[in-house]
Order: sequence, then C-alpha cells, then structure tokens
Amino acid sequence: MQTDQVSDTGKLTLLKPGPMSSLQDRGRQGCQHLGLCSGGAADGYAFKWANRLLDNPDDAACLEITLGPCEIHFSHAARIALCGASSECCIAGNPIPPWGTWNVGENETLSIPMAKTGLRFYLAVEGGFIAKKIFNSFSSLNPDGSLAVFKEGDKLAYPISKNKKNTLKRSVYWKNIPDFRAELTLRLHPSYQYSLFSGECRRKLFSSCYTLSPQCNRMGYRLQGDALKWERGGIVSEGIAYGAVQIPPDGQPIVLLNDRQTIGGYPKIGCVSAEDCYLLAQRRPGQKVRFVLSNE
Repeated sequence: MQTDQVSDTGKLTLLKPGPMSSLQDRGRQGCQHLGLCSGGAADGYAFKWANRLLDNPDDAACLEITLGPCEIHFSHAARIALCGASSECCIAGNPIPPWGTWNVGENETLSIPMAKTGLRFYLAVEGGFIAKKIFNSFSSLNPDGSLAVFKEGDKLAYPISKNKKNTLKRSVYWKNIPDFRAELTLRLHPSYQYSLFSGECRRKLFSSCYTLSPQCNRMGYRLQGDALKWERGGIVSEGIAYGAVQIPPDGQPIVLLNDRQTIGGYPKIGCVSAEDCYLLAQRRPGQKVRFVLSNE
C-alpha cells in the first residue's frame, strides 16, 4: 500500500499485520451512487477517541486492527493512542493499558496480542498517518472497490513529533469505556417498510434474543434466532443506509455496516442507531443482541 512522501516522517512497518488490518477514517461520503461502499472505521466511537486523545482532527486516519495478533515497528519516536478491543499490549515488552496515549521510542515495537474482549483495535499517531486519499477518504480501497488490507512488511508514514517534551499521558475515563462482553441492545428506528411487516413479526423482533452468527464482518452482521416473515413478495432494489436491518428469505435479520453493498432488494424493517452499530462491530460470533424500538 503506497503512502505520500513528505519530509520529516517516520515509517511504521507491519511485521505481523494480523488477519485484517486496514487504514480507516470516517469513510467516503456521497459515493454510493458510484457503487462504492462508504467504508470507514467500524467502531466509530473508539476511532474518535483515539484521535481525540492526541488532539488529531476528527477525520485523521487510524489503523484498524481486527482481532490480532499484530506487531508494529516504529522507525522514529511517536506518540500513539490505542483504543477499542482489550488485550495485553506492550511497547518494547512494557505493558500498556488500552484507551490511552503512549510514547513509542525510536526502533521500538508495539505488540498487540489477540483481543481478549472486543474485536477491533484503533491505533492513531500524533498528527495522523500520511496516505493518499481515494474519493476524498483514507479508507482502504482496492481497484475493484473491496477492502484493501495490509500485508506483512507494508509500511505507513507518520509525522515525526516536533514536541519532544509532550510526555503527558491521557486516558479515557473508565465510565466511558464500553463493556464488549455485555449483551447488547440495539435501538431500531423504523423504516418506511416497518408497517408492512405483520404485528406478530414486529412483536417477535422485539421479544427475541438473537445470536451473532459466524457470518459477521465489516459488510454486515447476520443474526440467528426467531425468523421474521415478509409476506408481500419481492421489492425493487434500492439504496441501503448504514445500520439497515434487512430481512432475507430465511427470515434471519442482517444488520448492514460500513462495507455493505450500495443497493439491495430485501425488505428492511428499520435502521439501528449509529452508536449501537459501533458497539455491534466489537461483538463476536456467539454473543447475544436484542432489539428495542428507539424513542429518539
């Protein structure tokens, strides 16, 4: 993956990139009509905190690391923030708790073991990673529109910090750190097709507990539980919003996320709140979720 060349930059090298590591920001806006998914950080909450802790712009690019393990070498000293999933991460063998800022020395390595809770880590550097934008976004994109992931040995440029004395540690207040082990309640905003589902179907949706299936990724999360029936036949394919809950023929809901297709022909019973989609993106197959009707 190529990065822009600028002066006074360090190089981050992915010695072990993990199963799916990619560069993400807030995503591509206004491109769905071109057939391009929006992309962007799956957990927008952890992403925003990682940048905020470093006083970066809200749309500065972060490295999204799925599950781990991952090892990252820094050529020059850097101030970093690591948020999201929890694991026994280390810098040069020294443990660092998540949801805080840390200083990495020249030629030191950040080690991120497999996540214990949660699914995705967000690594930010002070000043933001330096990369080329595609369709006005840093979010990784292959020529065919699919997610571009890092390979072993890939490098990312970052600005060398001018503030050598900035060693003050920052961290997120513990009450603001989500518990990714808890059963998740998803707030549903009804779609215009909501009233076309039977009353029994709607009651079933809100009274059932669903299990996350093994088919969960950045495109969407498939749920397993009480099947919901759509009895009005096929619909014309239409644009799909972030968080849309599709009901396919088997009746098992699908919550569509960042890398969703741009159009689809399954009925949609509603949309999940963005904040709850962030929390959903940190859940793993086998965990439980419920739906409630949003009052917002």
